[in-house]
Amino acid sequence: MIDQLSPTHFAAWRDAAAPAMPIVLDVREPWEVQTASVKPDGFTLLLIPMQSVPARIAEMKQAHGADHPIACLCHHGMRSLQVAHYLAQNGFTGVVNLQGGIAAWAVQLDASVPQY
Repeated sequence: MIDQLSPTHFAAWRDAAAPAMPIVLDVREPWEVQTASVKPDGFTLLLIPMQSVPARIAEMKQAHGADHPIACLCHHGMRSLQVAHYLAQNGFTGVVNLQGGIAAWAVQLDASVPQY
């Protein structure tokens, strides 16, 4: 079961990860990221479209470790949930899904993020 993280609880999750710098894994397509994106603030933003995650999973493990805190993000939270499950099935243990995606992030945390 993948934990669902509300954007309103993101800061507490991020702070609890210290001293690790958590990752927000944005799995949207490049055009979506150009349309609306989060601003890294106490986390590393990693942009890997959903379809590219399987090809880059070994790279992610090597670069960050399987227990690194990762919050998966997409438009509304469905693609990111699938990626979070995939990561968990492949040995990642610190994975959560940002519930509601960037749409919820824009409403709950940062109104400057465009809705699309």
